Amino acid sequence: MTHFELLLRGGLVVDGTAGADASRRADIGMAGGRLTLLPPGGPATARETLDVTGLVVAPGFIDVHTHSDGVTLIDGELGREIVLAPILQGVTTEISGNCGSSLFPALPERLAAMRAEARVYFGGDVGMYEGFAEFAAAHTAVPRANHLTSLVGHGTLRNGVMGPVDRAATPGELEAMCGLLDRALAAGAAGLSTGLIYTPGTYAGTDEVVALAAVAARHGKPYVTHLRDEMSRVEEALEEAVEIAARSGAPLHVSHHKTAGKYAWGRTERTLPRIAALRAGGMDVTCDVYPYTAGSTALGAMLPPWASEGGISALTARLADPGQRDLMRLAIAEGVPGWENTVGNGGWDRISIACAPRHSETEGLTIAELAVTRGQDPLDVAAALLVAEQGEVTIISHSMIEDDVRRVLAAPYSMIGSDGVPKPGGRPHPRWAGTFPRVLGHYVRELGLLSLETAVHKMTGMAAARFGLRGRGVIADGAHADLVVFDPATIADGATFTDPLVPPAGIHAVIVAGEIVVRDGVETGAKPGSVLTT
Repeated sequence: MTHFELLLRGGLVVDGTAGADASRRADIGMAGGRLTLLPPGGPATARETLDVTGLVVAPGFIDVHTHSDGVTLIDGELGREIVLAPILQGVTTEISGNCGSSLFPALPERLAAMRAEARVYFGGDVGMYEGFAEFAAAHTAVPRANHLTSLVGHGTLRNGVMGPVDRAATPGELEAMCGLLDRALAAGAAGLSTGLIYTPGTYAGTDEVVALAAVAARHGKPYVTHLRDEMSRVEEALEEAVEIAARSGAPLHVSHHKTAGKYAWGRTERTLPRIAALRAGGMDVTCDVYPYTAGSTALGAMLPPWASEGGISALTARLADPGQRDLMRLAIAEGVPGWENTVGNGGWDRISIACAPRHSETEGLTIAELAVTRGQDPLDVAAALLVAEQGEVTIISHSMIEDDVRRVLAAPYSMIGSDGVPKPGGRPHPRWAGTFPRVLGHYVRELGLLSLETAVHKMTGMAAARFGLRGRGVIADGAHADLVVFDPATIADGATFTDPLVPPAGIHAVIVAGEIVVRDGVETGAKPGSVLTT
């Protein structure tokens, strides 16, 4: 008789594959961090047995799009709820370094300057590292409950070689960027990411990104992009991404695909057929999506790109200058070629403060509301807050419509990512605590938009295959023992925009590397997570 460390009996196994038999009754044994599938009720013993009758056992969820690079490296208890949020919703692996922003790599002479600015994006003193190996060592030194890996951020690469300057890279600078990227990917980073609406990534032309994506292609790793525009020029921006993939040979993954802003609502009716046609023609292209009609980013991203040239100190100096603010106001009103212009596509009434560490009284209020209260122009309110916070302000942007979200969720090549921005304090977007239960509760059970098996596949097997996470994302003999056990009848998100870290309902257990890290919805304190290489 086989003996296991942990045995799950009586559950409905939804195995993370897309096959016709993706769900079936089976028991699961775990030993040495690996899985063994067993016939229901078959002979086996274990140090601990869980009766999961009536529950679903799925592979641990893989969050393909996070900004959690440094949250566990921040000292103190301030970030404890933030750290726990993904684990409590069943996420056993987080993929960070998205949207062109990672904590590595950089030339040694640029590290000090980059460390000074890292807190603007990560909400604390998280450091900056020469390469993926150093990043992995820093995370390995701090025990964590779930696994982490990271993409290589193009914006970080650019800043790490050139600094935050608005110009084309010289041949030598591009060669240096390609060398840093090559070393990071060889060390196990998961791919290349861009954030082409964010500085300094937005300063780069297509050819620069093609050269870097070609490095990713040589490693067989994807080019992952926050498009240059997700609003009125979203189709043009998608075509740029397609060109980059075609010219470089890299697989293409479109981050948090959306058509946002009033001028782009409904355009998923054109972007999704375009992606489907590319796939039918042989291009390897996928995307991810979060199940909300609001996004979240830095307040500074609401300003024209030229405002941020030179970094945070240069930005705050411009914001303190009335003449420069007038130029920014004009840019928002009239637009700037190649700039997404979120406020111009929506309005300050759709931009609310998520986190302003030293001005918590502003959190939850829109810029428009603050402007009325203070009797000021909205841009002057935003400028004053950015100066007072030295750029460290995150916002929530209510910019999408539900029909577009549903269309992307239903696309057969989309997977699930929270796009969580886990800064300690404030009112973060509820997606960091609610994304996966929201899909399973609202979109699967309540709306029937997806089958249970399809939704689990998007959260597990499809994600693992895209990012080279071998032996993960599926329940099969010998696979890694990362699992989530949930009640399909009650699973639901609890997080709201008002109370964004409320844990979900219906998560009974979360298992990482064969250890129970969540039991009956409560963390156990076990920290078996590791930094994954691909």
